[in-house]
Amino acid sequence: MRFNNQLLLPAWQRTTLLWAFLIAPLFLAAQSPDDYAEIPLDDITQRNVVSEKMPLAYAPIREADIAWEKRMWRVIDVREKQNLPFIYPEAPLFQILANGIAQGKIPAYSTEDDKFTKRLSNVEVDAQLHKTDSILVTDFETGEDILRIVKNDINWENVQRFRVKEIWFWDAATSSLRVRILGIAPLITDLDENGNFRFERPLFWVHYPSAREYLAGHKAYTHADNPAANITWEDLFEMRYFASHVIKESNLYDRKIEEYLSGVDMLTESGKISDDLFAREHDMWTW
Repeated sequence: MRFNNQLLLPAWQRTTLLWAFLIAPLFLAAQSPDDYAEIPLDDITQRNVVSEKMPLAYAPIREADIAWEKRMWRVIDVREKQNLPFIYPEAPLFQILANGIAQGKIPAYSTEDDKFTKRLSNVEVDAQLHKTDSILVTDFETGEDILRIVKNDINWENVQRFRVKEIWFWDAATSSLRVRILGIAPLITDLDENGNFRFERPLFWVHYPSAREYLAGHKAYTHADNPAANITWEDLFEMRYFASHVIKESNLYDRKIEEYLSGVDMLTESGKISDDLFAREHDMWTW
């Protein structure tokens, strides 16, 4: 059998092709499985119940049916055992709220007041959710120190308390004492260079009725020891699965408890306000 010499490749091209066939499998073997394989499901089924859940709409309230009301401000301390779901490492509440605000799914309001009068802009929100620091770095080419600005996310572990604003009212239509949460504000702890406590301040206010749908799509990990339980953050707040203490009630002087009491007397007054709610509901029924 005779071959046409014009169809034969030069020697250097045949050598190049030979090396290509020998080396190509090595490059393919060096690729990570993550480069072409799908991420496997870390579960026994797709979990869509929570993500697709919608909260029940509030029943309308007639102003004429509100026989009595009292506005209250509470503090939820995440270090209490009942409030440990607030700092569940995989999904702490502050991180859930921060993600919702950053994605534009829930609005954030200024802490200049607690009446939701000023909505924060994207720039203002970014300033609250990130901390800007300046560090000295060495330029390897010149050997000089250069001041560089870096932006770090706020550590959610520094948010140890949440402030809650709510309204308690007597609904004459249903003859019941009811409560509606109006807002939630995470309180961040500022520390000095030595890690000592300096002060505590609210980062922003979240209008709870506007955030109910978002919170209903995020699961809350409770003390039930049943990961299959589909309790959302909206459920947790509506069913009041949290421990708290009162720091202020609506009053003629518009002052907090800490402005006229201190120490143990503050806790005593907080408990007294909570007891008065129960007594009022009891009196309504026995009147």
